[in-house]
Amino acid sequence: MTDPVIRVLDESDAHLFDAHPDPLNARAAHERTTHRPDWKRVALRDGTVVARGAWWGGTDDKEPINVNWFDVAEGEVEAGAELLRSAPWQVELEINLPGDWRDHPALAAAARTRFAAARAAGYELLVERFLYRWTPERGLPERPGRLVFAAEPDDAVFFEALRRIHAVTLDAHSLKAIAEGGLDQAAQEELDFFHWCPSPREWWQVAHTPEGDLAGIHIPAHNPSGPTVGFIGVLPEHRGRGYAYDLLAECTHFLVEHGAEAVTGATDRSNFPMAANFAKAGFPVVRERINFHPAAPTA
Repeated sequence: MTDPVIRVLDESDAHLFDAHPDPLNARAAHERTTHRPDWKRVALRDGTVVARGAWWGGTDDKEPINVNWFDVAEGEVEAGAELLRSAPWQVELEINLPGDWRDHPALAAAARTRFAAARAAGYELLVERFLYRWTPERGLPERPGRLVFAAEPDDAVFFEALRRIHAVTLDAHSLKAIAEGGLDQAAQEELDFFHWCPSPREWWQVAHTPEGDLAGIHIPAHNPSGPTVGFIGVLPEHRGRGYAYDLLAECTHFLVEHGAEAVTGATDRSNFPMAANFAKAGFPVVRERINFHPAAPTA
């Protein structure tokens, strides 16, 4: 068997990316995503595309944030691994899958091929996530009316709230940031991300109890693909009261009141409380996402 040839694409040969089958219907996951041709790479064996990857970043980003489209033909694990290994950007890998992929042997086999290629390239599993999409026919979730919501212009308020929320977080990305740089780094990464989003800073809201205690925060946002529940967080001393649902309901209403015709969201599969809140609020699981991160270099 000949070695795979890794090819970086440009406008003239971008069509090669579409020459690979799409058994996991990744195209549907990226119908609202724009990928730069020069951030796409394919692996060819004897002239046939056997693996492909699309790296992604924001409009003004000089380097990609992640690789969010990765396909590997059956039996081509090493070609997929080489595609990732040889890339100049060693960033997080997202593998987007249909929500029912575990129930279908062909889909499960295709997913496992991609997982194997990622691991062969030195990537490690970080987290499995549910992806949700609310649409109007689901009906707006009822507002419990237990909290008082308001805009808050001071980033320091959100920074301190995020520090306290992350001290008891279940979120794998936040736990990774804490392990690498502590609570300050985790909080700052959240703030930086939402400042990066194209939605107005004025949308960020705090939630107080009727007595005036800060109970939590929610951040309605637009990511480059559209309206999304950016962040839901309840402060540790107010957990156990179901306030995450109140925040999620308010965030959904807010986005719809600001023109959203659909609202996305996501949570880790292991975050059972938040998954239950999304279900209660009428957000069905539409896809799953498996996140891998490059292994840390050895000393």
